[in-house]
Amino acid sequence: MMSTIDLRGRVLGVRELRHLLPRAEFDVATAVETVRPLCEDVRHRGAEALYDLGERFDGVRPTRLRVPAEVLVAALDTLAPDVRAALEESIRRARIVHEDQRRTTTTTTVAEGGTVSERWVPVDRVGLYVPGGRAVYPSSVVMNVVPAQIAEVGSLAVASPPQRENTGVFAGYPHPTVLAACALLGVDEVYAVGGAQAVAAFAYGFTDGEGEDAMVAEPVNLVTGPGNVYVTAAKRLLKGLIGIDSEAGTTEIAVLADDSADPVHVAADLISQAEHDPYAASVLVTDSPALAEAVAAAVERRVPATKHAERVRTALTGPQSGVVLVDDLERGLDVVNAYAAEHLEIQTRDAAAVAARVRNAGAVFVGAYSPVSLGDYIAGSNHVLPTGGCACHSSGLSVQSFLRGIHVVDYNRAALQEVAHHVVTLSQAEDLPAHGEAVTARFDAS
Repeated sequence: MMSTIDLRGRVLGVRELRHLLPRAEFDVATAVETVRPLCEDVRHRGAEALYDLGERFDGVRPTRLRVPAEVLVAALDTLAPDVRAALEESIRRARIVHEDQRRTTTTTTVAEGGTVSERWVPVDRVGLYVPGGRAVYPSSVVMNVVPAQIAEVGSLAVASPPQRENTGVFAGYPHPTVLAACALLGVDEVYAVGGAQAVAAFAYGFTDGEGEDAMVAEPVNLVTGPGNVYVTAAKRLLKGLIGIDSEAGTTEIAVLADDSADPVHVAADLISQAEHDPYAASVLVTDSPALAEAVAAAVERRVPATKHAERVRTALTGPQSGVVLVDDLERGLDVVNAYAAEHLEIQTRDAAAVAARVRNAGAVFVGAYSPVSLGDYIAGSNHVLPTGGCACHSSGLSVQSFLRGIHVVDYNRAALQEVAHHVVTLSQAEDLPAHGEAVTARFDAS
């Protein structure tokens, strides 16, 4: 089912590996041109455009753009007890992990009378996007909201697509489980808006209604959260007007395994991520041809039995998925570091030591009992992670994503006078003499 790339007997550099390894095609540039008129429509027509676009793309015209408080309460009241318990545990563990990411102000004394401090300030307002296409993602509510709350963001709003299948009190609103997750977290500003138009709504803000009853959604400073190619395209288009966490692509898993790995475990993990999307990427890197064959056999047995078999089969047989054979784990580490997977599992002997040598991955899952799905829901880690090889330069969502470091420079007269000649010298070297004069003016005789 999965194609094989045989790299045995070849010592390749990063450039060659990146060219040879499977990767999902993700044409954001073309999608930008598709979403540009949609975003402009939201910019100019505001709420009316959002209602029209919801009807056009989600098949339902939202009852109201902002979900009423009583609907959020109803979602939580009708949430299945086991789902509520699981979400509460997910929130608890996420808070434990993200609390330890808090930053504190640091002050460095550079010279007597001269200090530089770094002060961490939360973003004023953020928009958190929760997708709602092929699956329901209350877990993405948790992953977006928890770090924003711990960063002490002043104002946050969630947007998720209205669901055409909803009935009763939930008709025209996002999935009730998503709404219940918002209620559990104390988020009361939730909008029934999906896709690129949600990003535009966050970026431009809008007013729904007229007069005293009008609802005003203020623009945000930052938009985070995963989504399809059109959500990503809107992020790219509007970046600058807003900050973004990343340009997220389809999900991907890489598994680095040797002959000690259980092929059933590996097959199940590859399938688990393939179930997200027909373009999801599942890659096995191994130095064991016998394991590769056993995994292939397990995949063939398991795929027909899984609920989303057609979607999974499309993902696993696509050019973005495959088995990569290497000579040894040393070469395997070269491959996974070049691939820079969103999720990387290490299923080898001495997995912790191997994992410690990984430099490029959104998140690393160590050993037989740390599957990616644990991280998707309840490990305490964040599942909003860099895709498409971006893990070689970017990190997943964290408290840090919602903070800005501000340098505070505080020099007294003596400390400035001590280095004034250096400022003058460097300003002259750069042919910017007024820079130096801004310092010497403070010491010229009056």
